Amino acid sequence: MHQASPFVVAVASEKGGVGKTTIATNLAVYLKALREDLPVTIASFDNHFSVDNMFAIGSHRGSSVAGLFDGVPAADLAQLGQYGVQFLSSESRLLPPDDGPGRLGRALAASNLPGILILDTRPILDYFTRSALQAADLVLLPVKDRPSLVNAASVQSALRQSGEDGEEDRLWLVPSLIDARLRLRPGLGMRDFLVFCAGERGYQVVETFIAKSPKVEGLATGFSSRVFPVLTHARSTAVHGQFRDLATFVLERFDAASRPRCARLAPVAGGVAEVPPGRLRRLLRECPICAEAATGSEGYAFQDLGSRRRGFMHGECLRELLRETVGDDLDLTDGMLALGMAGAGLVGAEGEATLSLFDGQGGELSTVRLTEEERVPFEALWRFVSGRPVEELYREVLIVCLAEGAPFRFLTAGGHEHFARLRRRVMREVLPRIG
Repeated sequence: MHQASPFVVAVASEKGGVGKTTIATNLAVYLKALREDLPVTIASFDNHFSVDNMFAIGSHRGSSVAGLFDGVPAADLAQLGQYGVQFLSSESRLLPPDDGPGRLGRALAASNLPGILILDTRPILDYFTRSALQAADLVLLPVKDRPSLVNAASVQSALRQSGEDGEEDRLWLVPSLIDARLRLRPGLGMRDFLVFCAGERGYQVVETFIAKSPKVEGLATGFSSRVFPVLTHARSTAVHGQFRDLATFVLERFDAASRPRCARLAPVAGGVAEVPPGRLRRLLRECPICAEAATGSEGYAFQDLGSRRRGFMHGECLRELLRETVGDDLDLTDGMLALGMAGAGLVGAEGEATLSLFDGQGGELSTVRLTEEERVPFEALWRFVSGRPVEELYREVLIVCLAEGAPFRFLTAGGHEHFARLRRRVMREVLPRIG
């Protein structure tokens, strides 16, 4: 009999006061509201008891989260709470066991707990936070200002040190407690600033944000110990729609995960290659230019940095597309190609898009600014790789690795490292252009 394991979402930050627990608790409520038949469970490793105060029914607090580290199956610990969300009660003195942080991941894999499990972590990178990061399928990292963005590097480093694959695919920044009225300079708000700085550092950022709201803050600071969710007590605020968008994003990641974890072997011409499942979750199976099957046996590997979708395009398809726009002068045997747009870069006379070629070390060889007519053939490509209408795209970057050989290898260990290293160098040049 197949044993269920949850899709684990860790909400983590090494900096306090960024809205971490507010995001974790409200995300659980919105997930359950958007998909009533999906089991949603939440647990906290912190000792502030916000989870208990929002989800406990009456005085019954359920089983302690400490049981996760004592060998008790999570399915046996979860208690049905308010809003249909299951929860594990918090622990005032949670003591780490003697072994490494991999214990939690192993326990959850054998837990028989279906659906989504949200883990609210401590604002320090201790044993329990590292355990949550190592077990997580998705890590949401709230950032509200430059210091919290700088601190994101510690969480990213902890993910890399965990030994788990797909760190870049799992970590997403969530702009949080954003004051929409604040302008760092004319036309530049805090959210735009954080998105730009995160992009410079190679982070991926969710498209929504959580606004600063006195009404939302008041839900956890009343005379009662009860903590109320945005869904039931602040639907009139902009934060209501933002949490709905964030929950939709998580559900998309959950659906894309398509268990089981052990599906690490994927077909490639001449045999199979071992690929971490995190790199298969957003893998498109068709060439984005001709929409025919692309196995990765020939052509080029690509990645859309906005949606984080990746896949392969046929070599002849890319050459024909470029032939229609910029001619035959580009060398497609090595390096990386980057298609970037500033603002609504493909639509109308106000749009702006560039096509840049880089060598195998990330050095820029040439950049071509596409005319409005030249941008038209790229519209179908952008719709395919992003999954969105081109009218909704904004400050996007698509990268294509031009190295010779089967592009499927860029999903495997050594090839993925090469792709990521070259991508970081290229992005340092491309991001400033798209603003």
